[in-house]
Amino acid sequence: MDSPEPLGSRLLDVVRVIDILVSPGGDPWKRQQTHASLARYLLEEAYEAYDAIEAGDLDALREELGDVLLQVVLHARLAQEAPHPWSIDDVAQTLADKMVRRNPHVFAAERAEGGEPPDIDEITANWERIKRAEKDRQSVLDGVPLGQPALALAAKVLARVRSAGLSVPGLPTGSDTVAVPDAAVPDFDAVTGEDALGELLFDLVARATARGWDPEAALRRVVLRHAQTVRSVERGSAGDRAASDEPDRRTPRGR
Repeated sequence: MDSPEPLGSRLLDVVRVIDILVSPGGDPWKRQQTHASLARYLLEEAYEAYDAIEAGDLDALREELGDVLLQVVLHARLAQEAPHPWSIDDVAQTLADKMVRRNPHVFAAERAEGGEPPDIDEITANWERIKRAEKDRQSVLDGVPLGQPALALAAKVLARVRSAGLSVPGLPTGSDTVAVPDAAVPDFDAVTGEDALGELLFDLVARATARGWDPEAALRRVVLRHAQTVRSVERGSAGDRAASDEPDRRTPRGR
């Protein structure tokens, strides 16, 4: 009896089919695409997969993940014809290397034999430390995709600032007062859970749109303004550290 094919064998079929479609004589539509022209489809397919997860529909999720995979393989196939080409194998190898590197608690002997395994907080902190070292980030906000929806962007910016322990003037922390009149601020202490929070946010969107305001654009402007402040604080802190490292030039050497 033949042994079953290893898991992942069918991925080679996907790579082969996409290669045929993008090669001369293949699908004219796919052959004329670029990374930029395909960008919106990548987002659409990711959102459709998210919807399937929210609906708890695993059959739909299987199909939608296939559509996401199509986008990944198609982008990789187009990159093979770039001035500095790379392929789906490069994508896969980069991912595999990254997962090994960022999970030393699994793939490396970071603790003495018989020692206690790290808890989730330690694993998460280690992941972030390794990630920062990889990216050589100059700011805690480096790598935050600014094109994501404004509400997600706001949450990400705040999470990065909190994680770094930065004190940023004017940036709400969630425990202090907000910079708008008290009469305009809903009683957040009365919000009893995420459903109630959703209703509160939905009500704010309804009020904003009734006045002709764009809540997405409004929040994005505020988040980007706060992001600029974060970077200014970081530059100031870096400047202070550099100044403290400078020798006192007022005193001649040897005295």
